[in-house]
Amino acid sequence: MEDIGWDTDAARWLNPPPEAVCEPAATGGGTLVVTAAEGSDFWRRTSYGFDRDTGHALLTPFPAGSAVEVSFIAAFDALYDQAGVMVRVDDRTWIKAGVEMSDGAPQLGAVVTRGWSDWSLAPVPSWAGREVTVRVSRSGDALTVRARREQEPWRMVRLAPLDPDATAAAGPFCCAPQRAGLRVRFTRFATGPADTSLH
Repeated sequence: MEDIGWDTDAARWLNPPPEAVCEPAATGGGTLVVTAAEGSDFWRRTSYGFDRDTGHALLTPFPAGSAVEVSFIAAFDALYDQAGVMVRVDDRTWIKAGVEMSDGAPQLGAVVTRGWSDWSLAPVPSWAGREVTVRVSRSGDALTVRARREQEPWRMVRLAPLDPDATAAAGPFCCAPQRAGLRVRFTRFATGPADTSLH
């Protein structure tokens, strides 16, 4: 995987956040600390009856045969605080995957949207306050989503369809649907070839 870092020539904001501060590291690389706007979210219709397309995502081109990997640390305190990776074709076709606060605990999950959103979750209370990495690989007609805490083994999160001819972009995202002040420290943003294994 090759680090993109926080180069705005390589990636562009969808809905720029109120604040995004680069903090260089002494050994190279560095982090991007993003403050999410209150009420920011990505969702379409299902169950809740509303469309939201106000979350923050830093997106780079995501062609077939490639993967994107994002690492982050955050204190998820409020309902629906969330961060991870977004893959986006347009406002009706997208996937977000990562960690979200729900039912009083951090949850590993994904929302897959093709006109309507669906949502899957699994509790990961031991991931609270730890560095999480989400990797999405695009191969053929599918996206394969994996995640892990720190250097632990990868966990399968989701296998979802994506038109192989679709023009897509991908990168880190965060949202704070219920509160102001969510800060997410993104520690890595990298791209490379898609994983060869199916899952």
